[in-house]
Amino acid sequence: MSTSKYVSDIKYIGHNQEIIFNYLSNFENLSKYINEGLLEKVTEQVPQIKITDFESDNDSCRFNITGMGQAEIRIVSREPHKTIKVESSGGLPVGITFWVQLLPVNAYQTKMRLTLHAEMSMMIKMMAGKKLEQGINHMADMLAQLPYQ
Repeated sequence: MSTSKYVSDIKYIGHNQEIIFNYLSNFENLSKYINEGLLEKVTEQVPQIKITDFESDNDSCRFNITGMGQAEIRIVSREPHKTIKVESSGGLPVGITFWVQLLPVNAYQTKMRLTLHAEMSMMIKMMAGKKLEQGINHMADMLAQLPYQ
């Protein structure tokens, strides 16, 4: 097992840093978007993976992955208005640590960057590495488009 690092492009969001942080640091806010189409997009991109039974609370979300069982991701730390750190557990064949980093540009604009550390075997890296590289930017694009309120 080795750890690979994937970093998104910097995205600019037209909202205050505190509003974005408060929204993203509560998984219940994201469940609506995940259930309304993100799961379908993942299945379209990687038909071998079917994610079902998504549920969330403030600090974590759980879901089933066909053939792998239940997986969970959990917010393990929050540095107010700057950083949200998430880790995986459960049935994933990959150990994931994920950061959302926020930096104010001005009172109404924030820069966001996502960083993913994935611990995986060389075989999984060969099969999924390019998809993870693309996926981190797709996720950053999606998060930048949310209706923060």
